[in-house]
Amino acid sequence: MRVVLASASPRRHALLGILGVAFDVDVSGVDESQPRASDAAGITAELAELKARAVAGRHPGRLVLGSDTLVELDGRVLGKPATPADALAMLRALRGRTHRVVTAVVVLDTTTGVTHGGVATTAVTMREVPDAELAAYVATGEAMDAAGAYAIQGGAAGFVTAVDGDLDTVIGLPTTLVRDLLTAAGAAPPDPDPDTAQAQAQAQAH
Repeated sequence: MRVVLASASPRRHALLGILGVAFDVDVSGVDESQPRASDAAGITAELAELKARAVAGRHPGRLVLGSDTLVELDGRVLGKPATPADALAMLRALRGRTHRVVTAVVVLDTTTGVTHGGVATTAVTMREVPDAELAAYVATGEAMDAAGAYAIQGGAAGFVTAVDGDLDTVIGLPTTLVRDLLTAAGAAPPDPDPDTAQAQAQAQAH
């Protein structure tokens, strides 16, 4: 079965493809600015479902997958930066610290209305990155399209000293969770080679 991915993220496209899942893309375009939840797990779960439901009506009889990623530092939730100055401030807050990256996934069965969802969390530690290095990274523009203002699979890879959890959760789509949710929805992906899949995910998500 071909699923519908409610995301424009090329990183999510790459990771879902590596799972061997056939999919079409329909970007939700939902307003993410005023979630009801206040913590990262709650917000990401809420937005992932909103994204899936936003496109569900256009795809009767299909499974729709929505996902959302946020960064959490000491209870403060960080999404995508609004400006380069905002991006620089986020990175300054993250450097020399350990933060959590939270990604939620929801699979919605448009035939039954049943949803299968879950949240994955990975801890990421950054070194004390100098201001000049952070500013140079922000100037590339990459920070503007990532929660917490950095892409671990891109130019910010050198900022990170430790990852406790699955890397693909930080990239934007926890593949183990996706596999479990699709299986629960009756559309189990083929069994992958984990080592090959991870290597391909890092390469294709750049």
